[in-house]
Amino acid sequence: MVKRTWPLALLAASLTMMASAAQAYSWWPQPPHIAAKAWVLLDARSGEVLASDNPNMELPPASLTKMMTLYLAFEDLKMGRIKLSDHVPVSVKAWKMGGSRMFIDPSKHPTVQQLLRGISTDSGNDAVVALAQYISGTEAAFVNRMNAKAKQLGMDHTHYSDATGYPVADHYSTALDIAHLGADLWRDFPQYYPLFSEKVFTYDNITQSNRNRLLWRDPRVDGIKTGHTDAAGFCLVTSAQKGNTRFVTAVLGTATDEARASQSKALLDFAFRNFVTVRPAEHDIRRQIDVYGGKRDTVWLVPARPMWISVPRGLERSLKFHLIYKAPLHAPIAKGQVLGTIQAVAKVPDDNKPEVLGSVDMEAANAVRRASWFGRKWDELRLWWQSDEQSVQAKE
Repeated sequence: MVKRTWPLALLAASLTMMASAAQAYSWWPQPPHIAAKAWVLLDARSGEVLASDNPNMELPPASLTKMMTLYLAFEDLKMGRIKLSDHVPVSVKAWKMGGSRMFIDPSKHPTVQQLLRGISTDSGNDAVVALAQYISGTEAAFVNRMNAKAKQLGMDHTHYSDATGYPVADHYSTALDIAHLGADLWRDFPQYYPLFSEKVFTYDNITQSNRNRLLWRDPRVDGIKTGHTDAAGFCLVTSAQKGNTRFVTAVLGTATDEARASQSKALLDFAFRNFVTVRPAEHDIRRQIDVYGGKRDTVWLVPARPMWISVPRGLERSLKFHLIYKAPLHAPIAKGQVLGTIQAVAKVPDDNKPEVLGSVDMEAANAVRRASWFGRKWDELRLWWQSDEQSVQAKE
């Protein structure tokens, strides 16, 4: 018999439902009250927003801006455009920057590596301007690149007017955009990400401590960035890991330095207590399905990317995996062609109702070439017989 699956027309609706599932489920663990203008709790591996408040409120990001500055610097290092050992000239503009500083001056040429540490640990505005000018010629040109990258990363509610986070007009972001940027930094640049866990940095005999209090208080925490201006309040983006589970929190607009740390830790404690990230083995989710009109009768479907699922703790053992594809499937099929989706489904507590918690595209593990004329006609007969058999069974 031909396998029956959901029509592809229903697939888009199911994926739309999943995008807001974390906020829609009445049975989802409820977060604590967080005293901030906006905040987001994100699973860095699955990309799911587990809880939030005012996630798309456009707010001044203060020094959280420097996360994008560092993203672009890491990108250039990865591409070989700059090197950690490069010596960077210090302009008068960089030297005279106010606010948080690394304390560089035009008589010295710090390395790119020193500037990166001066940005991630000291939050140095002078280091930001010097590095931006070195990479793009001017800070303004660098800011244009920041905005282009924000658009590319899907940060739809973010616009930069400078590279440091000074409170100027038309400079804003959101808790959701910044949380995703934090996850991007961890995922895209694992070789440079450890910079964010550095507690102390000394340059030119001046030692400064990282303002992220959670680096000292919580062994799970390894980043990412603090921010503060009068307009922005006290802000903190935190990343923490335990086992395979990594969460990113973005807390914007708290009242004090202590509040941004305590509120972020409350979110992390809630997350690790109530959620776990699951990655099923490929052999648990790959499927072999029938093919018609091809030189092979079947094709294996495998996940197009690693599948990570955010699951309320205790439900991970109830996960089932359902394949959705349009049957019957006809040759030719190209290797890597997306042919369906696998959904992770768990039963909801109390009413035992199944809910979709995640999905991933399924692609052909191998190509299937078109059969000869005779082979195609034979498969047409096979399909006709199977359809007729199903009709008889339905009457019975």
